[in-house]
Amino acid sequence: MKEKLKTTANIDDLYRVVFTDHHDPFAVLGAHPVKVKGKPALAIRAFLPDAAEAFVVRLDGGEVVPMDRIHEEGFFEALFTDRSEPFRYRLRKRLRDGREEEFEDSYSFLPTLTDFDLYLFNAGDHHRVYEKLGAHFAEVNGIGGVQFAVWAPNARSVSVIGDFNFWDRRKHAMRVLGASGVWEIFIPGLPEGTLYKFQVKTQQGYILDKTDPYGTEMENRPRTASRVNFLRTYGWGDAAWMEMRAKSDHLGEPVSVYEVHLASWRRKPEEGNRWLTYRELAHELVAYVKERGFTHIELMPVMEHPFDASWGYQVTGYFAPTSRFGSPDDFKYFVDHCHQNGIGVLLDWVPAHFPKDAHALAMFDGTHVYEHADPRKGEHQDWGTYIFNFGRKEVRNFLIGNALFWLEQYHIDGLRIDAVASMLYLDYSRKEGEWIPNEYGGRENLEAIQFLKDLNSLVLQYYPGVLTIAEESTAWPGVTNSTLHGGLGFSLKWNMGWMHDMLVYFSKDPVYRSYHHEKLTFALLYAFTERFMLPLSHDEVVHGKAALLAKMPGDDWQKFANLRLLYGLKYGFPGKKLLFMGGEFGQWKEWDHDVSLDWHLTAFSPHQGITRCLDDLNRVYRAEAALHQVDFHHSGFDWIDFQDAGSSVISFMRHNTNGTEHVLVVCNFTPVPRTGYRFGVPEAGSYRELLNTDSTFYGGSNIGNAGAVASEPVPYHGNPQSIVVTLPPLGAIFLKKTD
Repeated sequence: MKEKLKTTANIDDLYRVVFTDHHDPFAVLGAHPVKVKGKPALAIRAFLPDAAEAFVVRLDGGEVVPMDRIHEEGFFEALFTDRSEPFRYRLRKRLRDGREEEFEDSYSFLPTLTDFDLYLFNAGDHHRVYEKLGAHFAEVNGIGGVQFAVWAPNARSVSVIGDFNFWDRRKHAMRVLGASGVWEIFIPGLPEGTLYKFQVKTQQGYILDKTDPYGTEMENRPRTASRVNFLRTYGWGDAAWMEMRAKSDHLGEPVSVYEVHLASWRRKPEEGNRWLTYRELAHELVAYVKERGFTHIELMPVMEHPFDASWGYQVTGYFAPTSRFGSPDDFKYFVDHCHQNGIGVLLDWVPAHFPKDAHALAMFDGTHVYEHADPRKGEHQDWGTYIFNFGRKEVRNFLIGNALFWLEQYHIDGLRIDAVASMLYLDYSRKEGEWIPNEYGGRENLEAIQFLKDLNSLVLQYYPGVLTIAEESTAWPGVTNSTLHGGLGFSLKWNMGWMHDMLVYFSKDPVYRSYHHEKLTFALLYAFTERFMLPLSHDEVVHGKAALLAKMPGDDWQKFANLRLLYGLKYGFPGKKLLFMGGEFGQWKEWDHDVSLDWHLTAFSPHQGITRCLDDLNRVYRAEAALHQVDFHHSGFDWIDFQDAGSSVISFMRHNTNGTEHVLVVCNFTPVPRTGYRFGVPEAGSYRELLNTDSTFYGGSNIGNAGAVASEPVPYHGNPQSIVVTLPPLGAIFLKKTD
């Protein structure tokens, strides 16, 4: 029977619970064996600050036992002297308006995280940590609910707050699990869709409201709460794609990527200029990309971010696809639809830095948890952001777990890692005295380097066929070399030097191009030192740099011809391909993230010509093994002539794996047609014109070679045969022997 006493709890502990200062409220609340007058008994305690009265409902007999109010703030206790072993019970509270609520007591449940989980996390080796931290469905003793866990190693206390408890931190205070720094609580009965945050009390007593670092869904900005989502309802239909991907060697296959910013690819002006949803994009964007002949879509960051103008590169919800366009299931539908239509999906991923928004990772528990404390290592001055502390094992685990999460949960086919150069160098964009050397006195960020190696090794181990792509702008050696041979282990590296050189060259008036001929050829000096992707990316069509078409010199005809020529050169050149949206039809103005692309331009024939040319380049690129099988070894490429600077002409050959097929590419970078132009070929026969960027079908002048040209037994350029062709003005031609 219950015997009325003041309390069996330690008074100091009681007050620490009441004022949310306790690191382990479970040691005070719930059921606890006690001694009453020297005899074993059981005390059940509850802190219910909104209750006028409280009761224990015994499930072993149905008895409803009133609890004593021990503290005016709502601390209750019931004492049972008839037993000392815990029993099943529920709590009932009567509110001040007379309503009653009955519920399971969160403080009656043991932790669901194991010691092994915590060990792996603290060691940085929990590769599925996203299944443990955050908010997840759990069933404990046959009771379903949500298990919350968060890492806040220096907090005084942490509580779950949300719409289910009126955002009151006193109602669901968490416990810290030993020295792990992980706080947890199981809250029975919470449904999916519940809004929540973690409220952190710092050691100084400040209160911080934080979104869940591992939250899988968030409110649409400017709201910042996390939303419970178990990610368990979607039924994938891409099994054939996933099986094929695991067996594929993408490095020897065509990879032609369409880079997209979802918020500005296309909008609905008739509906308030709204964004398309993930499901609308699944049908409109995928059909469009498929028609253009691209193999992959690369999405600028879709992880949740509050600031539209960051384009997604300042992430606050690393595990949550942005709610701007729909739910996590909607995004899965988008990826699934891509796969079912033969299109791969690459994500831009940002492990280099994160924003200082108060609701997110910055100063998470009042201390520098995810970032370095010293601004010489912890702040990116150019971007006004924090830099991840790659030397902290739990931080590495967060990032590696995040990368693996997108590959596992969303079937993503590759990650393009942003700003790799800023990770590799401690002095990146810093003046003397603004950075700290590594332990050997060097400028290399050894911790970040090891992180990248570990990341690439684990992706290769768990997800064969998935690409990792480095946006790395320096000459760091071995970016795409195997980690077993001292490299960073990336699948591909953006060739930023090629992009820079080409855009500088093409911006020159053709009259002066002969003086800059080395811009065309320099990339071949290092083309096979890494596995390169050739980008024409969003970075080159913003901030006053002008759109690709607008960069081109000359009158309108020459601008369009130059752009077609640039694309022709790119598709002939060794390396995988990437083009930012809008480039496929020749948008005139710079990209603006707040508005749709200028789709009205596609009604005009010059822009239609750009699209047709690109479509055919993708078609030829995918059809011709010589143009994609050997992108990363010198055996796949031979110069025919790179020295004709006076005419601003280059010619080269691409070869397939066994050297049995060849595609010849000849480019004329002046508006002057070149008739009677001879160059050497390896074999006798008729050479069919696979593509001519000067075709009238593309808006050109239709100067060419009537579809084919026969070789002559005239040795030239070190080859036993040669052909004489007409080179179109500002044009590229692709030729292949047909007999």
